[in-house]
Amino acid sequence: MRVLVAALVAAGSMVVVGGSAQAEPPRPPTEGSPLPPGWQIDGADLVWQASKRVPMGDAAVEFYAGDRLLGRPRAARDGRTFRLDLTALDQANLSTLEARAGGRRLDAPAGAPRSRSTTPAPLPAQAPLAAVDPGKPGPYKTVMGEYTLPGVRLPGFPAPVEMVGVVVAPKGASGKRPLALFLHGRHSTCYKGEESSGDWPCPRGWRSIPSHRGYLTAQRLLASQGYVTVSISANGINGQDYAAADGGAQARSSLVRQHLARWATWAGAGRAGAPGAVRTAPRADLSRVLLVGHSRGGEGVNRAAMDSLSPPPAAQDGYRGPVRWRIRGTVLIGPTIFGHNPAPDVPSLTVLPGCDGDVFDLQGEVYVDGTRGVSRGAALHGAVYMVGANHNFYNSEWTPGQAAAPAWDDFWSEEPDPVCTPNFARTRLTPTQQQAAGATYYAAAARLFVGGDDRVRPLIDGSNVRPASAGPARVLSHAVGAARTALLVPDATTTVTGAGARLCPQVASDPAVACLGEAEGGGSPHFVPFGFISPDPDRYAVALTWSAPGTPARIRPARQVFVAGATSVALRIVVPPNTKGTTLDVAVTDTAGRRSVLGQVRLDGLPGTGFTTSYWGQEVRVPLRAGVDASRIAALELVPRSASGKAWLVDAWGWRPGTPDPRPVPLPRVDFGPVSTVDEGDSGVRTYRVPVTVSGWGGGQVRLYLYDSTAFEVTSRVVTLTPGTRTIDIPVEVRGNTRFNYDAYHVVAAKALRGVAVGAYEGGLIVLNDDPMPAISVAPVADRVTEGASLTWRVTLSEPADADIFGYFAATPPASGPELSSTDVDPEWFEQQTFESPLPSRPLSSANLYVFVIVPAGELTAEFSVPTIADALAEPPEYLRLQPESGPDLVGTVTDPTP
Repeated sequence: MRVLVAALVAAGSMVVVGGSAQAEPPRPPTEGSPLPPGWQIDGADLVWQASKRVPMGDAAVEFYAGDRLLGRPRAARDGRTFRLDLTALDQANLSTLEARAGGRRLDAPAGAPRSRSTTPAPLPAQAPLAAVDPGKPGPYKTVMGEYTLPGVRLPGFPAPVEMVGVVVAPKGASGKRPLALFLHGRHSTCYKGEESSGDWPCPRGWRSIPSHRGYLTAQRLLASQGYVTVSISANGINGQDYAAADGGAQARSSLVRQHLARWATWAGAGRAGAPGAVRTAPRADLSRVLLVGHSRGGEGVNRAAMDSLSPPPAAQDGYRGPVRWRIRGTVLIGPTIFGHNPAPDVPSLTVLPGCDGDVFDLQGEVYVDGTRGVSRGAALHGAVYMVGANHNFYNSEWTPGQAAAPAWDDFWSEEPDPVCTPNFARTRLTPTQQQAAGATYYAAAARLFVGGDDRVRPLIDGSNVRPASAGPARVLSHAVGAARTALLVPDATTTVTGAGARLCPQVASDPAVACLGEAEGGGSPHFVPFGFISPDPDRYAVALTWSAPGTPARIRPARQVFVAGATSVALRIVVPPNTKGTTLDVAVTDTAGRRSVLGQVRLDGLPGTGFTTSYWGQEVRVPLRAGVDASRIAALELVPRSASGKAWLVDAWGWRPGTPDPRPVPLPRVDFGPVSTVDEGDSGVRTYRVPVTVSGWGGGQVRLYLYDSTAFEVTSRVVTLTPGTRTIDIPVEVRGNTRFNYDAYHVVAAKALRGVAVGAYEGGLIVLNDDPMPAISVAPVADRVTEGASLTWRVTLSEPADADIFGYFAATPPASGPELSSTDVDPEWFEQQTFESPLPSRPLSSANLYVFVIVPAGELTAEFSVPTIADALAEPPEYLRLQPESGPDLVGTVTDPTP
């Protein structure tokens, strides 16, 4: 997965010509694979150096070859240099390397246009005002204080993690009050003047960045309404989570529950020993807890909600005490979700910032979509898309002009962006507008999930109303759950007919097949991939394309559906950004063939450019009319009425008002154990098993995905758990031999399908090669040639290997004499190697030139060449010096033709 792919292969080193054989090397598919600008090979590492500092953020920096995830590199302290062990590359094409974070490419060529327009986007229409406004301050004045407790040790983290919280509470409120706990995301940890770093503990002379003080606007609002609030610091996790397979989600959950345990004690007999900031607040009611998490903090509080119901294995967790609290809901602000396993029975609200430049792909949508069908569906899971909001400014300590430490706007572009550039785009919110709108929606979630006030539900369930306190912010919402009845959630068994309509995979490597192809030029929060998995067999949508109105798309589930009791049909439909007036008729047909046109929906696209992720499903509703049997619906029909257009149906539901009690219960839980390593052996076939445990009680289904580096493919299977199941059998056959090969790694990931919680979602097995690499020699074939001929060398192995042997040579200045230049070699060959023009003429050693060679598996020899060109100039002999990773340099000489 995001971390595991790199972790599994990090056990070995690069195999190079002239070097020693240890583990998985890169194996480009063709000789002479070039490296894009900014990339280089340094020893056993693939290195990318950014043109400027990449701020520490929540989305992980990842290396890709095309659309294939290679792994997560290590960041250097300079914030510009990122290194990945070359063992991660197995057969990657080095010419297609990309550095990405949260779906956004970081190494795009300078000046590459991405915006669809340079004209500022119009503001979307404002929704009508809601009947209630949760952003209005309540009747209480507030008090504030801070506590610091001894740090705690968490598994896998060398240094203790701080226990610090800032408390804002209602003054003079009687009785126990509900508790809202905030957890910030992954940000720089320490600062000194205008410098910041990701160190932990902070070096002498540096101060800890007070990210936990960044939600005071929201804390004061909730405290005025009667909530005890605490925002906790997690710098100790941020500074150490680079090695955690899950990005630190389990550690953040442990930290949250460590604080909740203290609050449970302080609310009871331990009140007298509580810190002063706690004693000045009313007692907290731990049966009414709201968790609010920003970015990786969102993933952390989701895991805390899951762990509070279905405890994790003791070896993986930093908190093993009793659960003396009840989490009523979560608020997830621009969250990550590397594991794609939301807590299905705990209500949630996900805030998606339309100008998020950190978690650019808005993967937090999975907290909504990923709950469908997993549990009973009683919990409401809503998402709000906030046009013009960025990632950082929800936290004032990450906002320039408000923060004590250095801060930055996470949104950036090489050119003015018509949707998100401050002081240019009318749609972009100011920091105070964004913070006020955010606080209003957090308070709406608190009022609904904790307070049980159904009057605020329309703000977050797709009912198209807005609170006055959100000010000028344009906010759209949609939801699933809350006892909606599934009318259509597309899957592989769904049948689609009609011109221009097709069932499409949300995630697919082939853009011609995927729901969003190259023609769309944008991303969708609904179509975010789950790590290395492509295609994902459980995720589909229905794509519609039309050039004239009137041709219906008929969508038929495999079985009839029951929506009796619903008052409306709610559909989540995506239309292209910046489009206007997409109009569709909605009809249903029952099993008796009776057809009823329910109504017409009209959608305008969200403001979007190449710097936004704006293909988002808007909720629209039509009344469920009489005339069909709502207990036997056979098909859903969409009929385009606008002249032309595109649309994607995410799902459709039978809807009725109300918010049922979610009644969360413990689910059986699946967790992978630590990655295992085994020796290959010299003969025979042995079967090993990937460590995985099932805890709790009950039944359900989980999908397992297995990436096998020996077959270079991803396979998956559905596993049904029965009550009492304690493990899942994941066999891996290991065939021993005496020929050199590379370490084999088998990556396993899990995603819940029904009735299951998945915690540690990835694991695997490394099979260590125990055979020496063949001896390697390099001999000249033609190392002294006249202009127009090719310098050529031959690589020879002492015996064949079962894997390609890859080597590279870097051009370096010769020991003496003039150096061969960029205009002395074939220009097409030079451009393929360097992505640069041969002009102006310059020595090859200054042109980022690498020459690659592959000895294919089973072969003994391979040759590589440098083609030269002839010119009319009279020149002395010129030299090319090629330096391998280890071993003697190669020197070639090029002379003028003999007169």
